[in-house]
Amino acid sequence: MRDNSGQLLSHLYNYLLSVSLREPQILTQLRQEAAQHPVSSIQISPYQGQFMALLLRLMGAKKVLEIGTFTGYSALWMALALPSDGTLTACDVSEEYTEIARRYWQAAGVADKINLHLAHAIETLNHLIFTGQSGTFDFVFIDADKSNYIHYYEKSLELLRPGGLIAIDNVLWSGAVADPDIIDPDTQALRDLNQTLHQDERIELSMLPIADGLTLAMKRL
Repeated sequence: MRDNSGQLLSHLYNYLLSVSLREPQILTQLRQEAAQHPVSSIQISPYQGQFMALLLRLMGAKKVLEIGTFTGYSALWMALALPSDGTLTACDVSEEYTEIARRYWQAAGVADKINLHLAHAIETLNHLIFTGQSGTFDFVFIDADKSNYIHYYEKSLELLRPGGLIAIDNVLWSGAVADPDIIDPDTQALRDLNQTLHQDERIELSMLPIADGLTLAMKRL
């Protein structure tokens, strides 16, 4: 999340939305409510949500995992893109934030598609692996605490089916990853992740300058 317009100038960002965004009203309402939240900057941009929904439809995805849910905006985009028998497993630690999410998921008629786990994501991922769900997910979206990104990635890769896709948010971190003078833990964790993925022969890789940077990693067949 963070930096919804990426490197786009505001007038160009607004133009992009005006000629591209097809956001259902329920998503607009959720986005507007989330914008009033004290940590609204961690909300993904609407065009990023629409892009991921398109990816799910292109893949014919039925089983999705989200690590980091906040108020449920990205999960709602994805749940709306899933078929009637699709499921989304959402991981978060905040009852307060996800209470907003539940309200909108219910209003949108997709609450039955979403299984919310309120626990540290590593615990949830380990549980999914323990219960035999390795190799069964079509798509994973990672957008949570940066210090654990590498661990989320490894667990997600195990849970992903061959040919499935992992999307990782904030990989450019407002440009900090390219500035050697910035050495805080989150920035360094993202640098390390980016280097690891670049050398990982288990995946096909593309880093895109969407919003705050979005990496797509497809698990090789």
